[in-house]
Amino acid sequence: MPDCVERLFRKRSRVPIPRYIGLVTSMDMGSGHQAPRAGRATVADVARLADVSTKTVSRALSGEPNVDPETRARVERAAAALRFRPNALARELRLGGVTTTVGFVIGDLTNPFYMLVAAGAERVLAREGLTLMIAATEDEPGNEAAVVGAMLDRRIRALLLVPVSDDHGYIEGERHLGTPIVAVDRPLANAASDSVVFDNRRGARAGVQALVAAGHRRVAFVGSEASLFTHGQRIQGYREALEAHGIVVDPTLIRTDGRDAASAETATRQLLATDAPPTAVFAGNNRAAIGVLRGIREHSARIGLLVFDDFELAETLGVSVVAHDPQEMGEVAARIAVSRIADPMVPVEEVVLPTRLILRGSERP
Repeated sequence: MPDCVERLFRKRSRVPIPRYIGLVTSMDMGSGHQAPRAGRATVADVARLADVSTKTVSRALSGEPNVDPETRARVERAAAALRFRPNALARELRLGGVTTTVGFVIGDLTNPFYMLVAAGAERVLAREGLTLMIAATEDEPGNEAAVVGAMLDRRIRALLLVPVSDDHGYIEGERHLGTPIVAVDRPLANAASDSVVFDNRRGARAGVQALVAAGHRRVAFVGSEASLFTHGQRIQGYREALEAHGIVVDPTLIRTDGRDAASAETATRQLLATDAPPTAVFAGNNRAAIGVLRGIREHSARIGLLVFDDFELAETLGVSVVAHDPQEMGEVAARIAVSRIADPMVPVEEVVLPTRLILRGSERP
């Protein structure tokens, strides 16, 4: 596999963001004003530089009409010099409202799939004057409640959630309090909500049928654990495709310990080292696909491959896939959230988006 493919899925380093140091520029506003402290400028900093009260700063910058034009101009120049940004969140909460922010809790920030879903959601929300805020659980069930709680503490307008926990009873009360919750890619467990998922079972069934049609009888599955909704559905589709062709499902060919590229590579190498190795592999997602590609590239025999999830460079590498549209998933989830913000009493929506099979030749022996 080319190095560029491995680099694409390698975790990016986190670069620290330097703090802004406020500086006073020369302005025709008099002298004797104390330079503001280090860090982001506050209303008090602007008030000192403009020689007005903090209340006057708030009124001037919020566009209230009863402010002297000269005073408003002085405040605006001070704010510009200090690069002051009003705290919209604090203002909205002081007024007893909620923010214009929609939270999106995803699994892994480095997974291109989630970024495409987020792009689709952001496109819809921006048209409604809403801002998308993203946080990640690293696909660890134990992290989910804390990350979701941190989002809810910010009084978000709605929550889009890619669930990893096996019990979401902890947010059922929040939904009743009026925060719209939309489950994305997987439904919630033990809690009701709107949801948007792909047709995982049918897509996997079509993919494995393509491998069987190409002549394979020993087809392995490499992916995450079946307890994860998406992979449970895909394993079910895998089983159904084999059984429909009279092929006995061999449990030793099902590896659910391939949650990332490294573990999927290990699982693939172990499968190919057995006395009766598979002749083809169905990879459960884009991350597993990278590991499977690494695992089969040095094998003496050609191994068929088909992947659930299209991914960058799959077409270039000639990898057959079960494709779908992550951006459509984000758009649909955002539209549901907007609808529920407008009318909390609309019926719960459970949307299943279609998949499509794209054959590029890797399925053949």
